[in-house]
Amino acid sequence: MNRGGLLFLSVVAAVAVVVPVLNLAVPPTSSLHLSAYTVTLVGKYLCYATLALAVDLVWGYCGILSLGHAAFFALGGYAMGMYLMRQIGQRGVYGHPVLPDFMVFLNWTELPWFWHGFDRLWFALMMVVAAPAFLAFVFGWLAFRSRVTGVYLSIITQALTYALMLAFFRNDMGFGGNNGFTDFKDIAGFGLQRDTTRAVLFVASAAALAASYWVCRAIADSRAGRVIHAIRDAENRARFLGYRVESYKLWVFVVSAAMAGVAGALYVPQVGIINPGEFAPINSIEAVIWVAVGGRGTLVGAAAGAVMVNYAKTYFTGALPEIWLYALGGLFVLVTLFLPRGLAGLMPSAARK
Repeated sequence: MNRGGLLFLSVVAAVAVVVPVLNLAVPPTSSLHLSAYTVTLVGKYLCYATLALAVDLVWGYCGILSLGHAAFFALGGYAMGMYLMRQIGQRGVYGHPVLPDFMVFLNWTELPWFWHGFDRLWFALMMVVAAPAFLAFVFGWLAFRSRVTGVYLSIITQALTYALMLAFFRNDMGFGGNNGFTDFKDIAGFGLQRDTTRAVLFVASAAALAASYWVCRAIADSRAGRVIHAIRDAENRARFLGYRVESYKLWVFVVSAAMAGVAGALYVPQVGIINPGEFAPINSIEAVIWVAVGGRGTLVGAAAGAVMVNYAKTYFTGALPEIWLYALGGLFVLVTLFLPRGLAGLMPSAARK
């Protein structure tokens, strides 16, 4: 791993230590104290950075412009949300020991089959990875086998996440309809409103970001990584040389989807809600913008872009909410025209990868 990667991991490790300490150990009266809101906000940025790495892996290194990665992020979030809803039990509004409140409200009499097992954390964690990976495998196998590429593939991925959004809005799907899941109580027996629980989730988000970077870096530097670089730059030539292009693309797509699912799973207990809005195509487009602004095919730049753009979003949506979308679109246009390698292109090559 190069110096840029080591520096990135060092920064992530430092953030994972400093932020919880400033929240838990520093008195609230001190100017150095970080509020629970700040811890949650930065934890959300870390989850977005992990999603950006997933997008950069398929787009920056394999040339697959996915406009549907919000679907994988949301599926991971819903898998974790189902576990959190099962943990509420009799503490819900209707006090049912098994059925979540929205099912009681809709006069459901029994738990749907696909909710069974989500009362166990290990099963939920398994589904966090398996659900988005399975969807990516099925979709990717059909799309890549048919040799759908370029803008056509991007449109299909966008249609995928839009279709899922419409499906999850339906009350009869069993996922809470337009309200989704909320009012979570605890995770693994620990209250989600406790500062220590927030700190643990924050550290877990940082660890997931570091692990995702390591996985992406290992793939990019491997022999298989050189093949996906070739596929990105000249897919037909790679195919004519005898490489099974579809298999490599499918493998990278599935790994990327699993990473996005993990990011979504860590996002939900920190923000306290998951609803079909997370499937919205605009979320996938924003993830692509994060990567483009930070630097496509750099990993470090993609993660940094996610943090910077979302920090700007937090500021501008509070200070100047009416101009945020214009500012985001203008930033994307300016970066595309004048910084095709993103902000990471301004850095020395040894430091930006």
